[in-house]
Amino acid sequence: MQIRAISLDLDDTLWPIAPVMLRAEQRLDAWLKTHCPRAAEHYPMVAMRVLRDRVAGENPHLAHDFTAQRRLTLTTALAPHGYDAAHVDAAFAEFYAARNQVECYADALPALEQLAARFPLVALSNGNADLDQIGLSRFFQFSISARDFGAAKPAPQIFHAACERLGLPPEAVLHVGDDPQMDIIGARAAGLRSAWINRSQALWPHSHSPDLIGPDLNVRDLLELVDALITPAVNASNPGALA
Repeated sequence: MQIRAISLDLDDTLWPIAPVMLRAEQRLDAWLKTHCPRAAEHYPMVAMRVLRDRVAGENPHLAHDFTAQRRLTLTTALAPHGYDAAHVDAAFAEFYAARNQVECYADALPALEQLAARFPLVALSNGNADLDQIGLSRFFQFSISARDFGAAKPAPQIFHAACERLGLPPEAVLHVGDDPQMDIIGARAAGLRSAWINRSQALWPHSHSPDLIGPDLNVRDLLELVDALITPAVNASNPGALA
């Protein structure tokens, strides 16, 4: 079936997430040293990471909600040292502002321009990025985050929710992402087509598991995806055609 819409992962698909999180942690650490020095002394960056991992492990019901995990981590760090909810709110705001200061891959913006001109685009993310703050919401019809939806990829329900809002059957939607399990296997299990953004040109990690079907498209970056979806279709007058 012809592809009629595209859903896109965000972190590590449109931008690298590791440098973003490092800067956000550094900004938070600096803020805490100024405004909550007693907590900052007990929880420097490495200790704060350990605490966040512990909070996440102790609260599996928040696995889909990174915002709630981070706020609970801050409450756990700050409250014993006499800092109240207002300090937690301000600390999270400092962290979250930095979390949304991303630097897109060089291919992302030109690819989004071309894809959005031909397909409805949907953001489908387990993360808590804010496309309005980042400045990319103009490319997308809507976004669905695991936090707002209440379940994370690879759960089929979040993929189906995107298809339902688009008014399309799953087989008419192409999901694009970097994570083999969350994005590719999850999308395929939900009935969507899939494109793996494979920037390192890695081998498909499940090649020896025939039940875990690989992607429909394996591309180096988003411009290669454009070439696969649009360039061949210009002559054929059939954008989005996949065999």
